[in-house]
Amino acid sequence: MDTQANPEAKGESPAEAKPVQEAGQDSKDSKDSKDTEAPKETPKEMRAVVLNGFGGLKSVKIVRRPEPALADGEVLIRVQLCGVSFQDVMVRQGVTEAPPKTPFILGFECAGVVAAVADDVKNIKVGDRVVALPDHRAWAELVPVSAKYVYKVPEAMPLQEAAAVTMSYTVAYLLVHDLANIASNHTVLLYSAGGAVGQAVCALLKNIEGVTVVGIASKNNMKASKTLSRILLTGPAMFMQRVVAEGVDVVLDSQGGEECNRGYTLLKPLGRYILFGNAHILFFMDQNVWWQVDKVSPLRLYEDNRGIIGFNLRRLLHHQVGRLTWWSERRKVVEAVFKLWQSGVVKAHIDSTYALEDENVGKLLLDLSMEPRPRPTTPAKTKKGEKEEEKKEDKENSENVAKDSKEDKEEAKTEKEEEVKESKK
Repeated sequence: MDTQANPEAKGESPAEAKPVQEAGQDSKDSKDSKDTEAPKETPKEMRAVVLNGFGGLKSVKIVRRPEPALADGEVLIRVQLCGVSFQDVMVRQGVTEAPPKTPFILGFECAGVVAAVADDVKNIKVGDRVVALPDHRAWAELVPVSAKYVYKVPEAMPLQEAAAVTMSYTVAYLLVHDLANIASNHTVLLYSAGGAVGQAVCALLKNIEGVTVVGIASKNNMKASKTLSRILLTGPAMFMQRVVAEGVDVVLDSQGGEECNRGYTLLKPLGRYILFGNAHILFFMDQNVWWQVDKVSPLRLYEDNRGIIGFNLRRLLHHQVGRLTWWSERRKVVEAVFKLWQSGVVKAHIDSTYALEDENVGKLLLDLSMEPRPRPTTPAKTKKGEKEEEKKEDKENSENVAKDSKEDKEEAKTEKEEEVKESKK
């Protein structure tokens, strides 16, 4: 039986079949069917922000990767915006506990439109506008996320707002209502009051009558923080004792290190100290800072009538035993945040928005629809020039640390002298 295809029998014109023969291929009966097969499609690709090694920005690259496949229970999101948090900086430096092996895609928060859903996902459909909190992998054009960590965005809420408020206000909501249980007439000491979580905490506390917020912020964040905190401090926390001589009910600390000792000593009876960050370890790049912290035994807590709590949302969502039961009971926290946004309590404090390829530092948004900003042209650096520049930066950093230490000592000396004068009076 002749295996040669008949173009006219299939409704095809001879002109359509001709290119197969013109390609210079043999028209043997045993090979003709194979020669006319369509070529395999090349895998589709997407852009992603990949960390190739822990350290500086040089290890962060925009690369093209194959589009991800969808697993059971997952939702595939075509990302439009990504959130940038301090946690991302810590991951890049490799100072978080048990980070993934490099290379991997960075990012913990993203917002976009659902491109596909697994067959067993019932509450989300293609075309839904959503925000998600995956464990890494968020900084890419297509992100597969377990449906447990995907949340529908209200119709009236822009995706930019959703990307900016979901993570920071979820952390703030759990701190204020679940962990600290802040009530009327409480005094709260808040570190990093100008940061995304700090501003979210201040916004939520405005709804609780009579709460006094003592905010600590850097000089760069003074302008934003003044409108949020009742009392604002900059510089060393050693002067807090004079401002809040009667003590505080709650300490919300995102710094760690020696600030733990200072915060704990300011607690009133039944006060609560909550550590929800570890920025100190990144600034000083020395994990030995924790040796400066007093060891607090359970017996001391019992005698002092005080409490110490730790809170890490990422580990709670993705790594700890019992996390799924805990989060299934508290999924409505994100819905509560969206409702507060609709009522005007929750407001996005967006510093800047950048394209995926732009370099940036701080709490920002990455917009995948934007074109990267043009970079200034600089002469090519030799290896010798790079080493000299690194030495110069190290020297400047050392000088700044020494300068800060000197200022701290001088301020401490001034305070001690004032205390001596007051005692003599």
